[in-house]
Amino acid sequence: MLLLLLHLLLPLGSDGAQNSNTTSEGCQIIHPPWEGGIRYRGLTRDQVRAINFLPVDYEIEYVCRGDREVVGPKVRKCLSNGSWTDMDMPSRCVRTCSKSYLTLDNGTAFLRGGNRPALDGAWVDFRCDPGFHLVGSSRSICARGQWDTPKPSCQVKRTTYTAPSSGRRAVYIGALFPMSGGWPGGQACQPAVEMALEDVNSRRDILPDYELKLIHHDSKCDPGQATKYLYELLYNDPIKIILLPGCSSVSTLVAEAARMWNLIVLSYGSSSPALSNRQRFPTFFRTHPSATLHNPTRVKLFEKWGWKKIATIQQTTEVFTSTLDDLEERVKEAGIEITFRQSFFSDPAVPVKNLKRQDARIIVGLFYETEARKVFCEVYKERLFGKKYVWFLIGWYADNWFRTPDPAINCTEQEMAEAVEGHVTTEIVMLNPENTRGISNMTSQEFVQKLTRRLGSKKAEETGGFQEAPLAYDAIWALALALNKTSGGSGVHSSGGVRLEDFNYNNQTITDQIYRAMNSSSFEGVSGHVVFDASGSRMARTLIEQLQGGKYMQIGYYDSTKDDLHWLGADKWIGGSPPADQTVVIKRFRYLSQKLFISVSVLSSLGIVLAIVCLSFNIYNSHVRYIQNSQPNLNNLTAVGCSLALAAVFPLGLDGYHIRAGHFPFVCQARLWLLGLGFSLGYGSMFTKIWWVHTVFTKKEEKKERRKTLESWKLYATVGLLVGLDIFTLVIWQIVDPLHRTIESFTKEEPKQDIDISILPQLEHCSSKKMNTWLGIFYGYKGLLLLLGIFLAYETKSVSTEKINDHRAVGMAIYNVAVLCLITAPVTMILSSQQDAAFAFASLAIVFSSYITLVVLFVPKMRRLITRGEWQSEAQDTMKTGSSTNNNEEEKSRLLEKENQELEKIIAEKEERVSELRHQLQSRQQLRSRRHPPTPPDPSGGLPCGTSEPPDRLSCDGSRVHLLYKKMKFKTRRMCVYDICLAFVFLGARMGAAPSTHFY
Repeated sequence: MLLLLLHLLLPLGSDGAQNSNTTSEGCQIIHPPWEGGIRYRGLTRDQVRAINFLPVDYEIEYVCRGDREVVGPKVRKCLSNGSWTDMDMPSRCVRTCSKSYLTLDNGTAFLRGGNRPALDGAWVDFRCDPGFHLVGSSRSICARGQWDTPKPSCQVKRTTYTAPSSGRRAVYIGALFPMSGGWPGGQACQPAVEMALEDVNSRRDILPDYELKLIHHDSKCDPGQATKYLYELLYNDPIKIILLPGCSSVSTLVAEAARMWNLIVLSYGSSSPALSNRQRFPTFFRTHPSATLHNPTRVKLFEKWGWKKIATIQQTTEVFTSTLDDLEERVKEAGIEITFRQSFFSDPAVPVKNLKRQDARIIVGLFYETEARKVFCEVYKERLFGKKYVWFLIGWYADNWFRTPDPAINCTEQEMAEAVEGHVTTEIVMLNPENTRGISNMTSQEFVQKLTRRLGSKKAEETGGFQEAPLAYDAIWALALALNKTSGGSGVHSSGGVRLEDFNYNNQTITDQIYRAMNSSSFEGVSGHVVFDASGSRMARTLIEQLQGGKYMQIGYYDSTKDDLHWLGADKWIGGSPPADQTVVIKRFRYLSQKLFISVSVLSSLGIVLAIVCLSFNIYNSHVRYIQNSQPNLNNLTAVGCSLALAAVFPLGLDGYHIRAGHFPFVCQARLWLLGLGFSLGYGSMFTKIWWVHTVFTKKEEKKERRKTLESWKLYATVGLLVGLDIFTLVIWQIVDPLHRTIESFTKEEPKQDIDISILPQLEHCSSKKMNTWLGIFYGYKGLLLLLGIFLAYETKSVSTEKINDHRAVGMAIYNVAVLCLITAPVTMILSSQQDAAFAFASLAIVFSSYITLVVLFVPKMRRLITRGEWQSEAQDTMKTGSSTNNNEEEKSRLLEKENQELEKIIAEKEERVSELRHQLQSRQQLRSRRHPPTPPDPSGGLPCGTSEPPDRLSCDGSRVHLLYKKMKFKTRRMCVYDICLAFVFLGARMGAAPSTHFY
C-alpha cells in the first residue's frame, strides 16, 4: 500500500510568506489508488481533506508497508506550473522476496534481473566455495513475494589423501612464509620447517599412520597479499588441518578468520601483544614469545643504569603500538617516564627530528628491519648517536641488517655503521644456549650447522629469519606432538584417538582435541624448553646484546618469571660509562650584584640620615614664623615619606642570595608597603600644598579677599585621604591576591667542558595571579597624580603667598619626582629580566628623587635661618611689635596691589580722553579740507599739511596717535604739524597733565 508523506520544505521569507516569485497557487493533491487508510506526516486526516492544493516546492514521498517496495519515483515535487515531477512514470508498491536467499553459507548468491531487494521477476544463482558441493537447486525465481524453490546449502566434500609410496595418510599444513617485506623471516624459517617435517615424518613413534605435508605461499608480510592466499588455502583442496602464518600483521588476520573454519593457528614469528587476546583469537598459539616479553627486560635495564626518562619511536602497526602500550604501563609502575612518544607510517624523518629537538637520550625503537634502516639513516643525518645516546632495538633483525643495501635510503654503509654503533637489543632466547639434545635428538649447534648447509651459498647472518628458524623448527614438532596425542599415537585403532582424516572445517570436536593437546605441550626443542601460557604464547628467557665494533656481543640474560638478571659485564660505552637519560640541568639563580646593592644601600642610608636631620630641624624650629609659614607638619610628612621610600631600597635588593625561599613573600610585601606609603606621604604632602595654592590664588579677587586664613585641617585631610586610599588598596591586594615568589627561567646555557650538563638561569620575582591588573590600577592612579602635580606646579609658578612660602620649592620637587617616576616605571618593567639594570633604575630613582626633595625643601630654610639668624629676630620682633618681617612684606605687597589698581583706572581715563581728541582732529581736518582746496604736489616730493597722501604714504589720522600710545617706533619722510601737536597732547596726557588749550 502507498502512504502519502508530505514534507513541508517550501522556503519562506522573513514573515513566513510563500516566495513571491511563484505564479501558481500550487499543485493539486495526488490520491494514488490503493486500499486502506492514508497516514500523513505533519497533517491530520481532516487537514488533508480540507486542502486541495499544496504550495510550490512541497514534496511528497511514496512509502510502502510491510514487505513491499516502491517501483517508480519515490519522491515527487510540486513545480511552479502546477504539475508534479515525473508524472509520466507511475509509482506502485510490489511485493519483495525474502532477503535470506541473497546470502549462502560457504558459498555465494548472485542476484539477477534487478538490484536489491529482490522484486517480482528477479532470480538468484547459487555457487559453493571450493571444497564444498551444492545441495539443492542452483537457481530460485522470485514470484509474487515467494521463491519458487527451497534455499540450497553447501556441504563439505569428503576426500581422503594418502601417500602413494608409504601408504600413510597425508595431513596438510597451510603455511604463509614472508619471503620479503618488512620482515623477510621466511627465508630461513621455510627451510627450518621443511627440515622439521622431514625429521617428524622419519619418526615411527610419532604419527605412524600419517605424513605431514606442507602447502605454502609467500605473504610478503602484507595482510592484503595474505588474504588472497588464505582464500586459496581454505577454498582449494586439500583440507588443511592447521595454518602456519609468519609475521604479526598476517597472523592477526589469519587467527581472527580461522575460528570460523575451526582451524588451529600456530605462528613461529609473531610477537604482537594483541595476539594474546584469547577472546579475539581463541585458537591461536605461537612458539615466538610475545613482544611484551621484551618490556620487563627493558625496564630492568633502565633501573640498572639509573634512567628515569626515556623516549620512543614506533612504526604505526598493531604489534608495535600494543607493545608500546604495555611498556608504558610497566615503566609507570617502575617510576620511569616516557617523555616523548613518536610514530611514523613510512617516513621517519620528522619523528627523528622531533626526538633531536626534544633532547631525547634513551630511545626505544619499535619497527621492522626495513624501516630500521630508514630510521638510522635519519639518525645519522641528525647526529642522534654517539656517547650521549642509547638506542634499544628489537633483537630479531639479521646481524648485518644495517649493511644490507637498500635503495630506499641515501646513506652509505660506513654512515649506517657509525649511526648504529653501541645500540642495545633485547631478544628472546631462540636458540638453546645449553648443548643438550631435545625431542629431535639434535643439539642447538647441530641444528644451526644443518640449517646453514641447507641455505647453501646464502650467508646465515644475511638471511632473514635466521634467528627465528629454531622457533619455526620447534613449531612443527609442537604440532606433530599435539596431533600424535590427538590421534592416540598408534593409528586409528588406538583407544581414545580420533581419525585425523575425518577433520573438516565444520568438525569442531577434532579442533577442540587438537587445542587441548597443543595447550599442554611441554618438550625440549632446539630453541629451549617449549611451553605455552594461558594466552597461547611461548614463555622464554631474554637475551641482551650490544653492538660493539659492528658485531653483536652478549652482555646478559634475564628471566622475567624469576626476576633473575644474569649479567656478563661485557657492555662497552663510547663515553666510557652509560650516558645520562637527559641533559643534566643545573638551576642557577641570577642574583643581584652585591657591589651595586651595597653602593645603593649606602646612598639610601645616607638619605635616611638626611631625612632624619631635616625632620629634626623642622620640628626644632617649628616655633619660627618662617618655618610656620611653610606648613611644617606637611614637610615632616614629606621627610617621613622619603625615609620610607629610601628604606624600600633594602628589600628591593634582597633575593635568594640573602634570604630563604620561605621568607620571600614577606620581602615582597615589605617592598610594596614601603614604596606605597613612602610615595603617598612624600609626594602626597607636596601635592596637597600645590593643590591648595592653585585652589586659592587662581580665584577671582573678591573670593581671595574672603580667604585670609588657611584651614590646616583640610590639608591634613587631603594627605590622609591619599594615604588611606593606598592603604585600602594594598590591604585588598594582600588579602585577595598576595604577592609570592615566582621563578623566571631563561634559555639553557651549555658549558663547553661538559656536553651533558646545561645551566638553566633563573630569576626570582615578586608576583601575583593578577599582577598586571593591580599594577595597572596603581600605575594609572599614581601616573594621573604625577601629571596633575606637574600641571599645578606650572600654573602656580608665579604665585606668591606667605601662607605657604615654599610652594615654588615644592613645585621643583614635584617636577623631579614626576619625571623620574614616569621614566623609571616603564623602564623597570622592560628590564625586569635584568636584575642589575632593573634594581639600578628603580633604586637610584628612589634615592635621587628623595635627595632632591629633601634638599630643595629643607636646605634653603636651614641656610636662611643659619645665615640670617632669623629664629632670634623673628621672636624679638614678635614680642615688641606683634608683627614680623614677613608681615611687613605682606603689607607692602597689598599696598602695591592697590596702587596698581589705581594706575589702571588712570590709564583707562586717559585712553578715553585720547579717543575724544582723535574724533576732534578728524572733524577739524574735514572742515579745513572744505575751506582750502588741495594744492598741487611739491616737485621736490613734499606734501602740504592737510592734503591727501598717496595710498603708500602715511596720512594724518588717528592711527599715528594709536602708534604713539603703544610706544612703537616708526619713521616717515615728513610729518604733519597736526601729527606733532597731537603727539605732544598724548604725551602730556600720559604724564598726567590734562590739555587746557585746543590747537587749530
